[in-house]
Amino acid sequence: MSIDIKVLQEKFEKENFIDTSKPVWNYSILTSEDISNFQNGSNYTLYQKFGSKALQVNGIWGMYFCVWAPSAKFVFVTGNFNDWNKLSHPLTPRWDNSGVWEGFIPDINHGELYKYHIVGPNNRIVDKGDPLANFWELKPLTASITWDLQYEWNDTEWMQKRAEPNALDAPWSVYEVHLASWKRPDANDEHKYLSYDEIKESLVPYVKEMGFTHVEFMPVAEHPFDGSWGYQITGYFAPTSRFGDPQGFMRLVDAFHQEGIGVILDWVPSHFPYDSHGLFMFDGNHTYEYADMRKGFHPDWNSYIFNYKRGEVKSFLISNARFWFDLFHIDGIRVDAVSSMLKLNYSRKEGEWEPNEHGGDGNLEAIEFIKNLNEMVYRDFPGVQTIAEEATDWPGVSKPTFTGGLGFGMKWMMGWMHDSLDYFKLDPVHRTFHQNQFTFSMMYYYDENFMLPISHDEVVHGKSPLLFKMPGDLWQKFANLRLFFTYMWTHPGGKLLFMGSEFGQTSEWNYKSELDWHLLKHNSHKGAQHCLKTLNRILKEEPALYSRQFDIGGFEWTDLNHRNEGVMVYKRKAEKDDDDVLIILNATPEVRNDWVIETYGKKYTRELFNSDLKEFDGTGDVYNTDIRCELVDEATKKYHITISLPPLAGLILK
Repeated sequence: MSIDIKVLQEKFEKENFIDTSKPVWNYSILTSEDISNFQNGSNYTLYQKFGSKALQVNGIWGMYFCVWAPSAKFVFVTGNFNDWNKLSHPLTPRWDNSGVWEGFIPDINHGELYKYHIVGPNNRIVDKGDPLANFWELKPLTASITWDLQYEWNDTEWMQKRAEPNALDAPWSVYEVHLASWKRPDANDEHKYLSYDEIKESLVPYVKEMGFTHVEFMPVAEHPFDGSWGYQITGYFAPTSRFGDPQGFMRLVDAFHQEGIGVILDWVPSHFPYDSHGLFMFDGNHTYEYADMRKGFHPDWNSYIFNYKRGEVKSFLISNARFWFDLFHIDGIRVDAVSSMLKLNYSRKEGEWEPNEHGGDGNLEAIEFIKNLNEMVYRDFPGVQTIAEEATDWPGVSKPTFTGGLGFGMKWMMGWMHDSLDYFKLDPVHRTFHQNQFTFSMMYYYDENFMLPISHDEVVHGKSPLLFKMPGDLWQKFANLRLFFTYMWTHPGGKLLFMGSEFGQTSEWNYKSELDWHLLKHNSHKGAQHCLKTLNRILKEEPALYSRQFDIGGFEWTDLNHRNEGVMVYKRKAEKDDDDVLIILNATPEVRNDWVIETYGKKYTRELFNSDLKEFDGTGDVYNTDIRCELVDEATKKYHITISLPPLAGLILK
């Protein structure tokens, strides 16, 4: 259908008022302050007025539409309500040259499919979903759906408790979940999914039974391609329709809260895909992305980078983070690919990037955006956390913005992850030569508030599942896995473990199929699962393992002098001395009877945990019902502890 631009322009000029005889009324709920803040990057509640909103105007119910399309010549709403007529329902541009188009269409209800039909520069025509839609058609269909987000929450107790201070001085044990592949209605059909309610029925009790304090969902915002795992988003303000409607996701979050479990969302403000219905070239021009592809194109992911310099884009992204905290009661966001946002030369060769105004490689606009994001979150939502996936040595990632930091609450400790896995991959015979790799993390641990991540990235693309990273025969692999869990859960910092690792998944993660739940019929897998469940319980019961996890006084090496034997000993310290615990790791398959440990300050007489117990499918041969603890120097309070060390195992003494 050809478009006569002149005729349409005259039509807009004549209809610049409310006329109940016309299909679209010129109507606005935006104030001048809304627009001003939108443009300068400080309107953090766009979701309240942009998108589609059910309203009553002149006594008639209908839908108000509001979209930012600054390069558009014309914007129309097309959908099933007008038989997808692309020109019958034009929106009106605001008088203030803000690029915002709006209008009220009477007699439209919730559940209507719609898109924006946009005529852009050079009469370029695009059909786009609504960037602020709260519900989308199930892929491969791509229309937005008018919807409301009314829901009666039942998590008042959780929300009140969450707002208490010192959220970091608490246990953080996070179970990372990909909702589509946790379980499936048909394990062999990648195109069928459980509903949010069905996921709730199996996932919530499992996470509670395992004792995790939080779940972290890989991105749940609407995305067109399963193979992106959710990291290529087209609908930033909508939970994916793969599992049902938005209220279904609310019920899932609510159910976790009622069981005392927090919910973290993987959030992706670093890039977006080029799908024709999404944000790319939204109004026929570079609207959300940088126009300069040296900054605007992401070579690693074949996607596009948000223009953080543009106030409207900044308002869009920070509003999006606020949307999930405000309307979905989430408890944290893990911000994806922060390194790629900070660095102009990220994954770029010389000549493929341009320095900033000071000659450096930092993206100054992205840095400012990140700081403003974190300031908003911690100001408006007490007790929540923002967590950075940041893999460089950028300073102050988890330091407050008023001290010059980026303002995150925690940062993924990627160095610990690499060093620890490299160490555990070694045959125990060779570990004695690589003890520095094991202990190096504590050299820089207090630079940031760290979370220890064993994420989906470590069990995919040929990296092998966690169990098969471990050396030796099958028994040794499981013993090493339990030893690794013991080390990870007693190392300072939050913990994050990808689903399936807790029971020794034997295949790499595959987003097309569910986890290998059938493995739990074997004692070795059930034992690993029970071991981690026990560590989660101890983590929550022992203040020494969490109350000073970001305090330099909360950790102390006790013995690193037995490199040849592969034995390492350290303390985790609480505010009260009596709550301290002693951790002993034997990284070799040798049983060491009557092993003597020298320690100071107090006795350790009780074996609180032993990763080699029979109930964990260990040997069960070496345990310490009677720990000899002898005071050898009263002046210094030096003790000798005589204990037996099981093979490839970790002990916690109280």
